[in-house]
Amino acid sequence: MNNTGAHVESPYQESVDPSVSCTACDAVCCRLTVVLMPGDSVPAQLTARTEQGLEVMARNEDGWCAAIDPLHMRCSIYAQRPTICRKFAMGGPHCREVRETYRDQRLRGIPLTVY
Repeated sequence: MNNTGAHVESPYQESVDPSVSCTACDAVCCRLTVVLMPGDSVPAQLTARTEQGLEVMARNEDGWCAAIDPLHMRCSIYAQRPTICRKFAMGGPHCREVRETYRDQRLRGIPLTVY
């Protein structure tokens, strides 16, 4: 709502592409570095520290987020997923950028980049 009481849509919402779906993706976002924020309550066995001392989601040996359930390719801690994961908008600008980079690299035979 603005100061007149009228409902105002988020300008960010306009940049979300509704045709983008997680069901037609290789879960590329689950290979991005996820920095944990104060208040995130992720089980300790799923976290790691970077060389810079940041607490992040750990990764498995293939570079996937440690919270991914490999049998179902979904987040095993979805209800308590980190703040950054909650804010990552399916079809948003960053999602589309990461997917496009992945698609381009795959077409050129370049292995997936782990961010």
